[in-house]
Parts: sequence; C-alpha cells; structure tokens
Amino acid sequence: MSSFQEYYSELQELAGYLLHNPELGYKEYKTSKAVEAEIAKISTNIKIEHYCKTGLKVMFDNHCPKTIGIIAELDSLYQPGHKDADPETGAAQACGHYTQVTTALALINELMKNDRLNEFGTNLAFIFTPAEEFVDLNWRKKHKLAGDFTDYCVSVHAIGEDFERRTIEINCDLAGFNFQYFDFFGKASHAAFAPEEGVNAQSIATLFTTALAFKRQQLKNPNQIRFNPVMIGDNTESINVIPDHVSMGTDIRYFDVEYAQQLMKQFNQAAEGCSLALGGNFKSETQVGYLTLRSNRDMNALVKNVFLRNDKISELIENRGYTMAAGDIGDVSYLMPTIQIGYGGWNGTIHGSDFKLVDPVFVLDIFPEFIFNSVLEISNNLNKIRTYRRTNQEYLEQLNKMGAEK
Repeated sequence: MSSFQEYYSELQELAGYLLHNPELGYKEYKTSKAVEAEIAKISTNIKIEHYCKTGLKVMFDNHCPKTIGIIAELDSLYQPGHKDADPETGAAQACGHYTQVTTALALINELMKNDRLNEFGTNLAFIFTPAEEFVDLNWRKKHKLAGDFTDYCVSVHAIGEDFERRTIEINCDLAGFNFQYFDFFGKASHAAFAPEEGVNAQSIATLFTTALAFKRQQLKNPNQIRFNPVMIGDNTESINVIPDHVSMGTDIRYFDVEYAQQLMKQFNQAAEGCSLALGGNFKSETQVGYLTLRSNRDMNALVKNVFLRNDKISELIENRGYTMAAGDIGDVSYLMPTIQIGYGGWNGTIHGSDFKLVDPVFVLDIFPEFIFNSVLEISNNLNKIRTYRRTNQEYLEQLNKMGAEK
C-alpha cells in the first residue's frame, strides 16, 4: 500500500473539516491553523513560514539552483445557498479549493514518509496562499505573492463538469479580467408632482445597459470576450422620487489586452453618451483583476508523459485551449512558467449551490500521487522547458497598462 493510500483516511477527515469550515480570502484563520497542525503531524521537523496573516510556506531545500512552487489555495467563495455554507458569512467551498490543500499535504507526506526529496532535480516550495477568489473586495489588502523564490509553478483546480471516467485536463488557458464601475447621476424630484424637474439616473443606467447589449453585435472574437453589467449597491430612493444616483459595474474578461483596453474606452464613451442623452452625468473607475494564464506547454508535455504511464486515470483533456474563467494563477504565469492541472471527481455547478465532491478516492488519493509524479518529471527535465523570469517591476507595469493598480 502506498503512502497516498495510507494517508487517505486522514485526508478524508481533514477534507470534511475544511468543507464545513469555509472562509473568505485573508480570513482563512481556521483553515490555516488546520493546515499548520497537519504539517506538524506529518513531521515536527518541517519549518513553516507565515505571510499575509493566513498564508503558509514550506520549503524543501534540495541544494539545487531552481525551485518549483506548488500552490494550494486556502479560501472559499461567497455562496450562501450552498448546503455547507457558513450561515454567518455565506462562505462555501463551491470551488473545491480545499482539495488543493489536501493534494499539497499528500505530497508533503510522501516526501517525508519515504524520504524522496533527493529524487527531485529542484527544490520544492509549497505555498498555501490566501484569497484566490476575487471577492470581498472592500476588505482586501494590496498584496500579491511575487514568488521571488520560485522559478516554476504548478497548481491544480477542480473542473466543474461531470465525467463518467476519472479525468484530468492540461493546456487550458484562463482569461484575464478587469472590473469597471460606473456611477450615474441625475436630479431628484417628485415622481408624480414634478417629474419634468428630475433627471432619472436609473433611466441612464438602463440606457447604458442597452448600449452594452448592442455592443455585443460588434465584438471581435466574441467567444474570447465576456462582460456582464449589473446594478450594485443599495437603492435608498423612495418609489415616488426620481432617482438621482445609480451605481453599476461590469467585468470584462479577455485574452487580447489591447482589445480589452479599446472596449473599456468604448464603455466609457457609451456611459458618457447615455448620460448626455438624458441630461445627467457619470464617473467611472477601473480595477484590475487577474492577468491571463498562459499554461506552459512544455511543462504540460511532461505531465502528459506521466499520464501515459499511469493506469489509474482514464481520460486526458488537452485540446480545450482556453476557458473564460480566471484566477490569480494568471499573474504567476506572467512572472514564470506555470501550469494548472484540472481534475474531475465533482458534480453540480462550480461556484454554484450544488457543487460537491463525488469521487473522493480519485481526488484525495489517486490524483495527488499523479501530481507528485508530474512534479518529479518536471523537476528532472528542466532542459525541455523554455524558461523566462519577469521582474516585479515588469509585473506592475503590466497591471498599470490595464488601467489601474491592483
């Protein structure tokens, strides 16, 4: 019996705890303590570094010039309708991040139990990172793990699809995205007695929403652009008063940075035109979300080699190309060669109220062993990977290029 199989029952227990104790970004206090306690249980000789309140780093120094980072995300997301949601915060494990944590712990357990670090051609850094989900924005701090001590990164993520057979995915890029916020201003008046004295901000916002709907007809590569305008904030107006202020926002998800910039400029032009048409005005603000993930094909080719040698995982998806979902792993991929390996074992809608784990043996036992072997393969074949390393300054310049600082 392998150490992965032996560790399975313990991981099941931990996964259950994490599932029922979901926390939002930078607030993963119970999650972080549970991970730290589990690492100490594996070995008291493992040194744990803390960062950004809840983040944890574990470094295995193999006296090599290069380091592979293995990323596991600690946070959940806001999904109060999920059956395992926290009733106070609305947080729920509707994205499967808790099994990224169990995967990383299974790798650490194998390294320690069977003394396997010397098989790797690199150092290994396990990074338990807070706040991957772009939620709870007002609470967030200006922080980004730059990854100065790593040269390559490997991450994993649940696939939100049902599969008849055990399935993994490689070579799938993720979109980048921005948020644009719009405030429309009018003039309040009595809706029945003097409507002619007012300027309806709600009408301006509705006209703007219509303008964006018509804009979809003119999109270049429409399958690689997403935007979804919604009203935000609280409506405090009375129903007999012409509303003088409405807030709304939209994401814009993209692969082509220059085209996204053009669209954001056009959205501002539309907001201005709709405001002028009805006698109001507006202001806008741009917030940078995540950069695009360009999943490293050389690293993924090595992962495919491991898949072809294994007899426990049936299916490999390698030709999807991209999805319009996004993640902060895209920022990491801008800095260094990075991959994200997808894994099935779930059903329901990812980020939805019905998302759940249905194949724990695959997700908690078989898949972690596959990831261990994949990282091992990558570490011993660095000569087959075209490498790059961008600086933090280049990273900040790229964010500023998109219109705002994160």
